[in-house]
Amino acid sequence: MLRHRFQPGRLVAGVFLMLAGVVYAGDARGLWETPWFVLIPLVNGGLCIAGVVGIVARSAHRRRGAPGVAAPDDPRADLPR
Repeated sequence: MLRHRFQPGRLVAGVFLMLAGVVYAGDARGLWETPWFVLIPLVNGGLCIAGVVGIVARSAHRRRGAPGVAAPDDPRADLPR
């Protein structure tokens, strides 16, 4: 398996989408009643939080250097810009 960077924004988005699935599954099984409009803020809020986490993580992991110059160990260094 190829190594890749840890992306916490995707992790947060996955957690919120799994939570939405659990809420729907509980409603389908009859464990609780969920109004149709509950999942809209849950999914949208989760995606917004995931976006903020992704931006913060990217800014925290960004290498300080000349703009537009990739680090030698960066796999994207040989890609055209």
